[in-house]
Amino acid sequence: LANFIQNRAVREPSRVTSNKGLCVCVCACVRAGWLFRDVHGGWIKQRRYWFVLSQDSLDYYNGSERGAVRLGTLVLTNLCSVVWPDKHTYKETGYWSVTVHGRKHCYRLFTRHFNEAVHWACAIQKVIDTKDPVETPTQLLIRDIEESKFNPEVIEHIYQHNPILKYTQSPLYAPLLAFPYGIHSGKGYATVREEAVKLFNCLQQLESARDPVALIQGVLQTCLDLRPLRDEVYCQLVKQTSSTPQPHTAAHLRYWQTLTCMSCTFLPSPSILKYLRFHLKRIQSQCPDSEMDNYASFIWEALEKTRCRECVPSWEEIQVLMGRQEMLCTVHYPGPGSCQLHISSHTTVNEVVRRMMERLGLKDSKNTFALFEQNTHWERPVGGNTIIADILTRFQNLSVKGPDSDSQWRLCFKLYCLLDIDAISVDSIEYLFLFEQCHEMVVRGQLPACEEDLQTLAALRLQSVIGDFSTHSPCPPLDELFPGHMIEARLLAPPPGPPPAPPVAPAQGCPPSGRFPGGLLGGALWGHAATAAHKHKVEQDLRLRSRLKEEAAAVMCTIVERWKGLAGYSSRDSMAAYLTIARQWSGFGCTLYESSTGSFSQKLWLGVAATCISLYKQGEAEALECFPYGQICSYGVSDSNTFKITAGDRDLLFETTKVGYGTSRQS
Repeated sequence: LANFIQNRAVREPSRVTSNKGLCVCVCACVRAGWLFRDVHGGWIKQRRYWFVLSQDSLDYYNGSERGAVRLGTLVLTNLCSVVWPDKHTYKETGYWSVTVHGRKHCYRLFTRHFNEAVHWACAIQKVIDTKDPVETPTQLLIRDIEESKFNPEVIEHIYQHNPILKYTQSPLYAPLLAFPYGIHSGKGYATVREEAVKLFNCLQQLESARDPVALIQGVLQTCLDLRPLRDEVYCQLVKQTSSTPQPHTAAHLRYWQTLTCMSCTFLPSPSILKYLRFHLKRIQSQCPDSEMDNYASFIWEALEKTRCRECVPSWEEIQVLMGRQEMLCTVHYPGPGSCQLHISSHTTVNEVVRRMMERLGLKDSKNTFALFEQNTHWERPVGGNTIIADILTRFQNLSVKGPDSDSQWRLCFKLYCLLDIDAISVDSIEYLFLFEQCHEMVVRGQLPACEEDLQTLAALRLQSVIGDFSTHSPCPPLDELFPGHMIEARLLAPPPGPPPAPPVAPAQGCPPSGRFPGGLLGGALWGHAATAAHKHKVEQDLRLRSRLKEEAAAVMCTIVERWKGLAGYSSRDSMAAYLTIARQWSGFGCTLYESSTGSFSQKLWLGVAATCISLYKQGEAEALECFPYGQICSYGVSDSNTFKITAGDRDLLFETTKVGYGTSRQS
């Protein structure tokens, strides 16, 4: 009879109660069945219970009969979460598990059947999804403040009778906002609810910390990794800057400094943004002409410009923001020159490009310019909407290898695309840009020319930079004047030699060549041969390096002799002669991208010029293909590294490493 009643309760929800008042099955029963559950404190790790899922809770009993005792209840709300069965647990335990997280309890349920575990997980999740969103007291008060913001008396009454909105020295035991129970976000973090409580503890430590920058950076990093916590930290900071007993002390101003850093890094959600703006206005009206008023004004303006950052602000940026100041950014340009610009946490690459063009007198130039990330061996253009502060932070993170490392990056302002070469005046700084970038192409081997022309270009470079030859003149290393790959290619080319001799048959009774007799003697011979081969390779590398040095010295001597013959040339004359030789290449003025296409097995240069797009084999002067813009039907980027051109009935796909970076173009 008990089993019949239980089955009817599952099919037709009803409420059945024993004579003792113990509930056997709750209202609106959704699912019931036997499951195993973790047991703590005994030698038995798992025990079998009868579980009943209703529209309000998940209960378990010591049996399925009518008089069974209910042993526990997990109330289901919108904040509960379900962890679905996974293979890892099954391989370890032999059971499929379903974990249900509630406010006070966590049930970890086990079954031997995968389908049964999935059905339980689906049923519990459906019940959770039907629940209304749960709002914390703070969220309810924020809504009340928004509804009554034009009634000062009601607002003051709300703040006076709700300590949760005001500064406290006591710890926080639960988040101010609603977060799901038991959700882990990875990256070494605990649950979101636990991290929210930890963040409040970190904020309270700001009052006594000697150097608060590390704490502020840690809070910002957590908010960058765990997006839901951004609103929570904003609410915590608003709480700690409301009704502060000693608002003008340096310790309490650190909450305002942290709020400043937050406002320059992340935007809160619309509802929290309204609450924050109301708080700033309230502080400005209560404390006019104070430090808090100054911080509130700065934060208000920052919120108008802030976009979500890619990196947490650097140590230097946080210190600058704490004083409501701007940072200094050094931007290099071709040649030894550089400019220092004041930037904020919102300054973009496009803004810096415009300011550099104004400072260098390039506003009327028809050519386009861009900012490049550059180190010793590599450079790449930066997208126009990228925030400069993010780039500087990334540079700081890359510089941990030491000051002499190749990872030392810098920002460089350069020509990006030449649209009108003939209009460049020889007396302008743009002409210097053209000369410097042409020389960079020569040194990188991007300008095809014979060895004699390359030596002449190196001599002209020395004459333009240093002047007439002198024994006291400092001479730069060869790799800054001449493409090094040409010397290596000459040495690595196999020398011509006599044809190989025909193989000689081994004498009768002797082992074939390349084979050793077995046993101990064979092993000794093989070890000796391997050692000898390694020694031979080391000696060969040393000889190759010695030959490279000798060949480089010979090339340098030739360049110096040519340099001596240029005595009397001015810097402008040398630059003009240099560019005259470079212009002999049909691709002069192109922006080159190293690429590959299915039609050719070797690497190619994709040259983008003012009138056409050309395709070159690396090291060859003549173009393989040339596509005037009038013949190009369409073009575009299919992914971050693939560029597609449609010219007539031809579709060409190019794989390149630079397509996805974007450019900063002159408007």
